[in-house]
Amino acid sequence: MTGGQIAALIAAGAFAVLVVFLIVMLLKVTKVLTRVSETVTEANKSVTTITNDVDVLSRQVEGLLNKTNVLLDDVNGKVADLDPVFRAAGELGESVSSLNAASRGLTEKVTSVGRTTAKATVASKMGASALRFYQNRRQIKDKE
Repeated sequence: MTGGQIAALIAAGAFAVLVVFLIVMLLKVTKVLTRVSETVTEANKSVTTITNDVDVLSRQVEGLLNKTNVLLDDVNGKVADLDPVFRAAGELGESVSSLNAASRGLTEKVTSVGRTTAKATVASKMGASALRFYQNRRQIKDKE
């Protein structure tokens, strides 16, 4: 064998190793691409499912919001109807406070009159006792 043939053999061997390496590499890349394809398919299914679920949820939320708006309108109407009742209760409270103040004033006046009456009663009893004493004394003097 000549030097050229040996070089050709080495080059052919290197080329064969390169081809085997490329085949192994392409098989691995094919497996990875298959996995990526499966992952993309699953992701598409998930996105489709999530989209459907979001559509259902959106319809339900819209219905709930409509019911909430109706309920809120009803509550606002009832609160508006109750507003005069609360005003009347407030005015009644003010009237009761005024009545309490007036009754306290009247009680103080009655108490004051009662004290004055008690003093007058004591004075009257003392006067009556003095009058009796004087009359008794006078009768005694008249008898003498």
